[in-house]
Amino acid sequence: MKIRISWPAGHLTATLEETPTSKALAGVLPISSTARTWGEEVYFDTPVSAAREAGAQQVVEPGTVAFWTDGDALALPYGPTPISRGDECRLASPCNLLGEIDGDPRHLATVRDGDPIRVELADD
Repeated sequence: MKIRISWPAGHLTATLEETPTSKALAGVLPISSTARTWGEEVYFDTPVSAAREAGAQQVVEPGTVAFWTDGDALALPYGPTPISRGDECRLASPCNLLGEIDGDPRHLATVRDGDPIRVELADD
């Protein structure tokens, strides 16, 4: 499944695996939210509430599409966060892994805290 994430300065697509959380997310799309930034991570609230899945991780690769179960939010890390050790992408707590951003995740650096952000299903 592909999703499109858009904000005032740009957009990108991501490919999601079939997981309980990604299916729940697909069921509520399209959604609009307000972007928040935390170091080199963009996150934003969703109307989805999900339990932590087996395989949830706190340290992930840049460009991972993660679901922060503690905050019902999508988390999109592209570099270090305030709690990272070195160059790792360390999320606030273990998150469900949904998929990967297509292309360069550093494009997320153009998202500003407070930007409107929209997620919708993308045409393949």
